[in-house]
Amino acid sequence: MKIGILGSGLMGAKLGQLWAACGHEVVFAYSRNESKLARLAQDSGGAHGSVAEAVAGADAVLLAVHWSRVDDVLAQAGDLADQVVLNCCVPLNARNSELVVGTHSSGAETLAEMRPKARWVACFNTTPSESFEPVFARKNSDETPPNLLVYGDDAGAKELAYGLIRDIGFEPLEAGGQHTARFVEPFAMVTAELAYGQPGGPALTYRFAKLGG
Repeated sequence: MKIGILGSGLMGAKLGQLWAACGHEVVFAYSRNESKLARLAQDSGGAHGSVAEAVAGADAVLLAVHWSRVDDVLAQAGDLADQVVLNCCVPLNARNSELVVGTHSSGAETLAEMRPKARWVACFNTTPSESFEPVFARKNSDETPPNLLVYGDDAGAKELAYGLIRDIGFEPLEAGGQHTARFVEPFAMVTAELAYGQPGGPALTYRFAKLGG
């Protein structure tokens, strides 16, 4: 599967490298530092190029940029018509301290309005990037995998995302349609506080369970 990675920060870099380790064809794009993209490609055995090159012919695109860069990267990506786009963005201010889109709407819904022809699915935005490698390292063990919330209105896009989520070692947890983003994005702020503001280190995961009876 060809995966275009739009963004070279912790999320894009780590997910791209792990998907490459699973045998996917990964193309890294969009960085202020071209040498960083080249290094990511070299280290993972993938490729790097422009946003347009990463998107062209991709089976899935990961949008992993700061909210302040969304307009710019989407302008370079085109209309993304009929392409599955995994959105891991949280609509944060420049200091990463506050949401700039509240519960009357959401970042995910805003993106869908900006590119209505794309097949949006949101995932990976409620688990810190520091958890990806430890989870990946344990995915073939007997340990119960942690959950990862997935939400969106395109059932086929979510099915594709489920496979990529399991490649990393998480178990996808269906969380409803795009509207759910209004509540998941604030929850992402809670997981960030637990990961970075509380003792124990940032490699935070979670698992929900329904109790029968």
